[in-house]
Amino acid sequence: MTAWGEPVVVDLGASDTRKVLLGGSLAGGLGVLALFGAVSAFVSGEPVGGSIAAVIGLAFTFIGVMALVKFKTISRPRKLVIEPQGIRLDDPRGTPWAVAWQDLGAISISRTRERAVELADALVRRTLVRVDLHPLDPARFRPAHPAMEPLWEFHRVQNGYRLPLGDSAPMIAPIDAGLRMYAPQIYRGVIDEGFTVGLH
Repeated sequence: MTAWGEPVVVDLGASDTRKVLLGGSLAGGLGVLALFGAVSAFVSGEPVGGSIAAVIGLAFTFIGVMALVKFKTISRPRKLVIEPQGIRLDDPRGTPWAVAWQDLGAISISRTRERAVELADALVRRTLVRVDLHPLDPARFRPAHPAMEPLWEFHRVQNGYRLPLGDSAPMIAPIDAGLRMYAPQIYRGVIDEGFTVGLH
């Protein structure tokens, strides 16, 4: 339990790093296996099967390589900090920002539970988490916070900013606790935006 005055710090980089490492290594491994299968099929005189395996292998290997290429950017240290004076994104190698509580009219956590059907017909459940910030006076707030502009009305939020945290259900509890402690007058709680179904 965080004592009053101590910031609540949520490490965003660690979660992204784990996901990229897991997804990239899995895709790369499957890609290499498919390429070996393609070579084997060509040697055995099965050009159609070899071609299909080669296309699949190249696609998955490309995903694995892109994960390696983007790893440094994705794994950079990023933290969401909730403290007595406000909320901020600590992103030393990216686009940091800070907002004082008195500049906000409302703040909430929104979540969407997604049932994603994978290609293997497996049903994967994910919880997509966002922090939504609504300025007290958008006309004055927006010019004063240019670093936040890409988040303005992002992904269906209206008259506010949406910070996406990805599939991050474990982050809800510490963020909720921090907002209840330091911004009870403007905190609107966890808003459940229902379910979506997607094909992955």
